[in-house]
Amino acid sequence: MEIPVLQKIQRGLLEKRHNLTDWLTNAPSLKRQIHLGPVDETSVQTHIKMIDTALKKAEEQTLGLCEICHDYVDEGLLEMDYTARVCLEHLSEQERSQLEAELDFLKIVQQALMPQSVPAIPGVELGVFHRPAQIVSGDYFDFLNFRDGSHGLAIADAMGHGVSASMLMTSLQTALRTLVPDSESPVEVLQRVNRLFLHNSQFSTFVTAFLGHYNPIERSLTYSNAGHNSPLFFDKRLDRVAKLEPTGAAIGLIEEYRLETKTITLSQGDILLLYTDGVTEATDEREEAFGEARLSSIIQAQAHLSAGDLVQAIRQELQHFVDQRPLEDDTTILALKVF
Repeated sequence: MEIPVLQKIQRGLLEKRHNLTDWLTNAPSLKRQIHLGPVDETSVQTHIKMIDTALKKAEEQTLGLCEICHDYVDEGLLEMDYTARVCLEHLSEQERSQLEAELDFLKIVQQALMPQSVPAIPGVELGVFHRPAQIVSGDYFDFLNFRDGSHGLAIADAMGHGVSASMLMTSLQTALRTLVPDSESPVEVLQRVNRLFLHNSQFSTFVTAFLGHYNPIERSLTYSNAGHNSPLFFDKRLDRVAKLEPTGAAIGLIEEYRLETKTITLSQGDILLLYTDGVTEATDEREEAFGEARLSSIIQAQAHLSAGDLVQAIRQELQHFVDQRPLEDDTTILALKVF
């Protein structure tokens, strides 16, 4: 295999290893646990060991050697999955067909833009705010339709911000827009996205994501939360705000990936608020964080507002809290209210 190809993969793996170890060392304990969901940090260490093995093989120029013919696997295949150890021609027909489909899929990644308007969902109001900290954003939100025509709500956040985080978000966006229309559930989509992203040497960080499947007839929301900040669910009848905790780890973070699905039922006046950590981690002049508790209090106090006005109220409280200073991180808020 050409040395420049191995060097390119090696650079990507080194950056990914640095990002993961930096996250393990410096991210606050609570934030690490949110991103990990129900698993612990040993799962990340296993992923780092996998990267170290690949880096050693790259140094020895044995990365990508086919176990059967001892020739190098296709360069495009190795970039997509640095653990690849069998040439395309030695795969079964089914394995080759699936792999070629995934290679074709990756060619259309990085083509989409943020939605320019909110959709009309029967019985529901929607409100959205999105502001990047830099010219490009590492946050993402979207409105999608599943195979059965039901409505999908997505929000995601790449570790870090700027160009590299934005590139990963664009890739995730294209993946979701491609996969959701052919899928039946959020867990099916996010599990496949994780398989596509985990060993791709071009993606040097991980991403948190929440994907919901809303049925307006039943007023039910089925969701999977891949290590994302817990969405807040205001129950009007109980006058209480609950958290939709992560049901699995962030995408691209661990090797043994498990993700669960949960369902809630909404009633008239109930509110679901999705957000990224640019909201809760914004700080005032004393370095105090805006926080989840403050956000919950605003929702409870302003639950009489429309979804759009609620988002505006949160924006105003956030700007007042930071004393009108520019927000330091990408910030996204998405509110859904049943009427």
